[in-house]
Amino acid sequence: MLVLAAITPVMAQVVSPLEIADAEMRALQQRYLGTLQAVAAQIESHKFPYPFYFSRVLDVDEVKQQQLDQRSIAFARFENQTVLQITGNYYASYAAPSMDANARARKTFFDVMLPLLQAAVPQFPADQDFQAFALEISHHIRGSVSGIKAENPENVVLVVPRAAAKKLVNATNVEGQQAAVLEGRAYLNGEPMMLWLSEDPTPPDWNKRAKEKRATPAETPPLLSGAAEPSVADALIRPPAMPVRLITPDTLKTLEASHQEVVARLLRDLASQATFVSYAPPAFIGFHEGAYLQLSMTTTLEVKQPVSRYAAAALAFDEHISHLVRPVLAYFQQDASFDGVDFSTTVKGSAVEKSLAVEFFLPFSAMRCYAQYDCTGQQLLNSGIVLINGERAGLDLQASETRRY
Repeated sequence: MLVLAAITPVMAQVVSPLEIADAEMRALQQRYLGTLQAVAAQIESHKFPYPFYFSRVLDVDEVKQQQLDQRSIAFARFENQTVLQITGNYYASYAAPSMDANARARKTFFDVMLPLLQAAVPQFPADQDFQAFALEISHHIRGSVSGIKAENPENVVLVVPRAAAKKLVNATNVEGQQAAVLEGRAYLNGEPMMLWLSEDPTPPDWNKRAKEKRATPAETPPLLSGAAEPSVADALIRPPAMPVRLITPDTLKTLEASHQEVVARLLRDLASQATFVSYAPPAFIGFHEGAYLQLSMTTTLEVKQPVSRYAAAALAFDEHISHLVRPVLAYFQQDASFDGVDFSTTVKGSAVEKSLAVEFFLPFSAMRCYAQYDCTGQQLLNSGIVLINGERAGLDLQASETRRY
């Protein structure tokens, strides 16, 4: 009984191979299960300055976290690499006015990320079955908005190649640690950053170097000729990217389990106006390094004259999807555990020669902008991604309205 009691917390931190859908990742998880349990045991013995929980979901309050699945040590795919992924929530709360973004990320690096790597890296001295260690940790920041005190989560992601990770844990000074960190990639709330580990002021050219290392922004659909110029702040139209997340089948399973009741209620309440299809129930899917709730439905166009596929997609948005944005958003107003909604519809009617599959991937930030009447429908589409029969497309709502053919 004592042996079982000692093993249980360790097993609770390592994802079971049977839960991993990817065959190659599942095989790795099975092969190194004992090693991963040794990593978990060492981390379990470490005392963090503030409560730390392994978690498959970031940005949740501590009370809810205690009820969630805390198995998060697993092999996964990230940016065409096989990585050993460790995800967790760290319940430190930093005062934003007195600690800038780099200072907060540096504190979480030394308090949490470095101990995690010191536990994991020595357990994999020579094998070549994976390329990097990937850590994603959420902490909290305190500040005020319009004089109102608020506390919000902030996510730090560090992806370190295995050779650099070995240098990092063996380094005897900050300079050595800094050199190793620069061989990897760091993100703060989805934005690439150059993590400065010293408490001394950053070098004069540090911001320039950070910009040079910044990843190329994801392609956004251009405004088509004749489309109106944006009339609201760019931060509302193209809001900051969601935190970089390692989207695995386990991530999606956890999202489905934690949102099951809310999604069921949404499905029931909006059934008549959304025309959901019974053969494709709502599901969480990974897309463009994000997690989206996919809602499958049908749209029947009322127009009789033939229209192009682009005009049909625009009409489907204007006559159907746009009317669902506010009702759907109401169920997830404060939810930060996934990125947005994929309104996936099959467009039918005499106006189209054959049925069209159209998907509107809309991020929550843009949906909120639209819901508050700060953005137009065009700006909402430009902030998301539209797929027509699986191919990305740019839609001009005004042009489609005047060019039906």
